[in-house]
Amino acid sequence: MKKEFHVKPDWKWATPAGSRQFDRMLDSGLTFRERLQWLEAAETLSLRMAGNRRKKPNHALRVAA
Repeated sequence: MKKEFHVKPDWKWATPAGSRQFDRMLDSGLTFRERLQWLEAAETLSLRMAGNRRKKPNHALRVAA
């Protein structure tokens, strides 16, 4: 069963440690199925990005002289 909680805004979420804590708090509310769906979507995105990098021609950086 999904637990419900209300998110109260806090200034500490603007820090790196607070941001990680906030992510962990939100992730704890996900079901196992939602976690799997998120992982599959992330893997699909990663594979698409890798495919696009392979398709793109390798251009050398041009430096204006």
